Formats: sequence, C-alpha cells, structure tokens
Amino acid sequence: MHIKLSDTSTKAPKDLNKEKIKTKTEKLLEELDELQNLLYAEHKHSILVVIQGMDASGKDGVIRHVFGHLNPQGVIVQSFKVPTELELSHDFLWRIHQHVPAKGKIQIFNRSHYEDVIVTRVHKLISDTKAYKRMKAINDFEEMLTEHNNTHILKFYLHVSQEEQLRRLEERINDKTKQWKYNENDIVEANNFKEYMHVYEDCFKHCSKIPWTIIPADQNWYKEYIVADALHTTLTSLNMHYPGLKK
Repeated sequence: MHIKLSDTSTKAPKDLNKEKIKTKTEKLLEELDELQNLLYAEHKHSILVVIQGMDASGKDGVIRHVFGHLNPQGVIVQSFKVPTELELSHDFLWRIHQHVPAKGKIQIFNRSHYEDVIVTRVHKLISDTKAYKRMKAINDFEEMLTEHNNTHILKFYLHVSQEEQLRRLEERINDKTKQWKYNENDIVEANNFKEYMHVYEDCFKHCSKIPWTIIPADQNWYKEYIVADALHTTLTSLNMHYPGLKK
C-alpha cells in the first residue's frame, strides 16, 4: 500500500454537499445503534477500530460524535500514550493485547500499537531494523486477531494539513473550553510534521495486510461520515442474527 501523504488531499471532495452528507451520517448513526445491539446479542464477532493521526487531527472528536451515539455497554475506548515502567519491562504488544475486544464488543484504540513504530522512529528511540521487526509482529498480531477471534479491524489515519493542525493547536491556547487539551509538547511535535509524514507512509507500506483508510480530516463533518460509513459497511457485512431462546 504505497501512499504519498503530500499528494493526498486533507479536504472533502469539492462536489460534496455538506448538509446532505451530514444527513447521511445521521441516518448511519441511527442504523449503527441497532447493528451494535445485534453485534452484542449475537456474541460471535468483535470490532477493533484503530485511530491514528497527528495531534489535533480530531481523534477525540470522531470518537465522541460517531461512537457516542452507541450503547456504552458495548463500546470501550483505550488510549495508548508513553509506556509506563511496567509496560516497558514487557514486549511492546503486551499492553495492547490486554485491551483487544471481546466478542460482541467494539474496542476503539485512540492511538494504538502503531505508536511504537511511529513516535519511536521520529525520535530515534529505535532503529529502522527494529521498527521493521515490530511491523512484522504487528502484522502477525492483527492476523491472529482476525483469524482466531473473529475480530474485524478498521484502521483509520486522520489526515490533517499542517496549516489546519497549527490553527487547532492555537485554538487550544485561546479557547477557554479547549485549554484543557493544550500540551506544550504538541507544538514541539508539530515541528516534526514532515518526518511524521515520512514514517507514517513507511508504516502504511509495511502494515497494510489489513488496509488503512486515509481520511481527509480538515473538515469534521466529512471525517465523521467516512468513519460511520466504514463501520456500518463492516457490521452489515457480518450477516448477524439475534439468537433464539436458550433451551
């Protein structure tokens, strides 16, 4: 999967009607509520949603606006940040495996196992050789979940432009309702934008057995539609049925 992010738009196609797309999203969310209930009741499949992206690409927002409509009993969100001392004493997938979804559940990774081949490479914490070994382990890990636990994995990269990212980061400084999100290190990381793009492209190339969806993320309404539509397509493809009475 060869992707050149600099050649990939961060905006919705110009011919789309914003209000029509928002109406479609609302309909998808209504249907997702019932599909999630069916997933939970049948208890045969699980969904793992991996959301990656630069700071301020809108990861929290898409989780809130798409998955916030679903029954919280069946949706779990897990964020992966800097590993703790305990986590560092284990293999890099140890902390991930504890949070994979049980059957009937939708598990969301707000940042994920890919942080261990993204941030670590940008900051030269691991060598390229080690990174490629980790990518192979990630491919094997995702294949194991898919083939042995009926886990369906959706991988999203929220593709925000450098200009929009900086605007949102400045908004976190000036908007009192968003200041709680501000982290001075975000600006430092934003200065590594081009290096992050390069490392993400390499990751897409080597970890695409389960394909990535690159989502233009400058406009929230379009981003939410793409995620909702992908989840809807996956759930409807499972041909699920409510179980009958237990005998």
